[in-house]
Amino acid sequence: MATPTKVRVDKWLWSVRIFKSRSLATDVCKSRKVKVNDKVVKASFNLSGGETISVVKNGYNLTLKVVQLINKRVSATLAEPCYKNLTPKEEMDKYKSWYIGKGKPELRERGEGRPTKKDRRNIDEFKGFN
Repeated sequence: MATPTKVRVDKWLWSVRIFKSRSLATDVCKSRKVKVNDKVVKASFNLSGGETISVVKNGYNLTLKVVQLINKRVSATLAEPCYKNLTPKEEMDKYKSWYIGKGKPELRERGEGRPTKKDRRNIDEFKGFN
């Protein structure tokens, strides 16, 4: 299979499995959350090799460098060498600090039922919600 010289940015993002569907990739482009070389681009922008893409996905600012152009969706193992992830480690770990100290939800013993109003007040006082 010959590698293309230019590929639409939405098609490439879908092909390398950044987005689950091409329509999601197109919608993100339409909402101005995709930049190529620090310029906001439309979904129809033709991407070429060596360019840097910035994508906002689920609150993360991903930065990718295009290594190889593909226009058909491939498996994750084949898609991985098509780009280099330049996203800083701090960006990938930015939500971890939010989870630190967050325990599992409280469990009540089987058969105890729902807490009464008094139980709920005691729980809220213990947690410091007053």
